Amino acid sequence: MGLNEKPLSTLHEKSSFDLADFDVPTGREEAWRFTPLSRLKGLHSGKAEPAGHVRVDVEAAPEVTVETVGRDDARLGTSFVPSDRVSAQAWTSFEKATVITVPREAVTSRPTVLTLTGEQAVAGGAAYGHIVVKVEPLAEAVLVLDHKGSAVYADNIEFVVGEGASLKVVSLQDWNDDAVHVSAHHAQLAKDATFRSFVVTLGGDLVRLSPSVSYTAAGGDADMSGVYFVDAGQHLEHRLLVDHSQPNCKSNVDYRGALQGEEAHAVWIGDVIIRVEAEGTDTYELNRNLILTDGARADSVPNLEILTGEVAGAGHASASGRLDDEHIFYLQARGIPHDEARRLVVRGFLGQLIEKIEIEEIRERVLNALEAELAR
Repeated sequence: MGLNEKPLSTLHEKSSFDLADFDVPTGREEAWRFTPLSRLKGLHSGKAEPAGHVRVDVEAAPEVTVETVGRDDARLGTSFVPSDRVSAQAWTSFEKATVITVPREAVTSRPTVLTLTGEQAVAGGAAYGHIVVKVEPLAEAVLVLDHKGSAVYADNIEFVVGEGASLKVVSLQDWNDDAVHVSAHHAQLAKDATFRSFVVTLGGDLVRLSPSVSYTAAGGDADMSGVYFVDAGQHLEHRLLVDHSQPNCKSNVDYRGALQGEEAHAVWIGDVIIRVEAEGTDTYELNRNLILTDGARADSVPNLEILTGEVAGAGHASASGRLDDEHIFYLQARGIPHDEARRLVVRGFLGQLIEKIEIEEIRERVLNALEAELAR
């Protein structure tokens, strides 16, 4: 069972919309042992009152419907149940939700972009949000989530992908240096649905994202990629869960990060469960970290629980290490200065994934941000 005292399936059993069902974390729990609770600004303890504001602006593709709804809308909370206290706090505290619907068989002509802008956080206060993206059967859509500004923010995002439908999501965490963001992204895949997500986390003081995938029928296919760059003092945490409960579904996870500076801290947790009924599952997860300076720390924990002997493939891998001196020497020996050689190695390491971003404007923005980080 590795570092977990209990099986993954047991650790992920608890879920509830009722905040009272979750104890305030102490940091000794498996789910919270890497997170510096003192830097959450009260999101985990109930001390962060709903006093902040994150503005949601939507540039929708013409085929898409966008609505702002109240808490009583029946479409909210249909594909997920909060599995930790902050997610439950966000569910309890949000006032309005954004619902995006892609109609049946529609193929969107351009990406739909949601820009979430945090205004200066109110002392002792936080903002809470909820987003639902529903892609109806046989439809295809591309979505961009762009986070920026200053905020203490917790939210839940539901991606409901219908039968034979396809959804591609790029989520950018480009917050100001003082931001705190805790978010749960949950994708629910119907029969033969396809889900592609790409997470880019660069900004913020503390960012903790929990992407998860579940399946409601056979044939679902999920690909989850991510890159992150951690600077001095930053805590960037990604906790993934893929819950295979249906036969003949696929999942692939590939996250890569680079770290530099004193007390730069990256955390990656990858949990994959293959349940008894999930015969024919094909899954693989990978995390790699490149540590560029002394004083940086990467924690990487891949976990795989297989409850059936009938799988098509299942594996996981994790590696964290420093820049290879031989690579640097090889480039320097060909006349490339040390700093440029260093940048080339890091660009190559992260660029393999960044090239998967199909939106050219976003891909160039991420590459430029990477260059700015390396120039620090």
